[in-house]
Amino acid sequence: MSSIRFRYLLLGGLLTAIPLVGAAAQADEPRARLDVQAEAQLEVVPDRATLNARLWERTPAVARHDDDTDADALRQARDRLEERATALIRALEEAGVERDDISAGSLSVQPEYVPAPRRSDNDHDMLMRTRLDRPFQVRVDDLERLPRLLDALTAAGVNAMDGISYDLADRDAATDEALVKALEKARHKAELIARTMGVSLGAVANISETRSPIYAPRMMAMSADARESATQAEYRPGTIVIEAGVSVSWEIEN
Repeated sequence: MSSIRFRYLLLGGLLTAIPLVGAAAQADEPRARLDVQAEAQLEVVPDRATLNARLWERTPAVARHDDDTDADALRQARDRLEERATALIRALEEAGVERDDISAGSLSVQPEYVPAPRRSDNDHDMLMRTRLDRPFQVRVDDLERLPRLLDALTAAGVNAMDGISYDLADRDAATDEALVKALEKARHKAELIARTMGVSLGAVANISETRSPIYAPRMMAMSADARESATQAEYRPGTIVIEAGVSVSWEIEN
């Protein structure tokens, strides 16, 4: 008799547990989600620029089979280059550029080969000379001063104007703004979809970047006309586009 009663108690316990297991299984079921991807573009106007220029000097050309380097000619070329570099820096300072905004690059030395004057139809000798090159960069925080500074570089006799690189004083603020625009666009899309489909958005389940916002300085090459007549040229920085992308998931509440 006691054995039969025990079986009934055990069966009743199992029947009671079944609804609890079913409720737990329902709680573990993944909730419906709404996944949205969005991209945004931010156009920014640069507020800083860097002028790139170079000075160089050359030694006299000599026969390339001559292994002896003319140390005196090399020293004279270097002295001329350093004298011109000093004059260039002084001219920029007189134009209002702070010394910390002028960057003088390292001296580079490289051989150059030029054809020798022809002495006969079969004469193809080459001459060799040495070129000493020094780059300069000038940071400009006021873009309205660009024409004046270009005049100063031209007057100082730079050998090459390698262009203008436009930049932002605060890059992080621009990239942050692009990311915020992408997130706002994702929320707008999610709310539009939810409203149209007659559902409500719940908590945010997941957020990830699909495109990290990157700011790249914009380089503007200088034309021959601009190099020869800096006073008459116009330098418009234009705009730089920063792109950002995100993927956001919301839980759906019915």
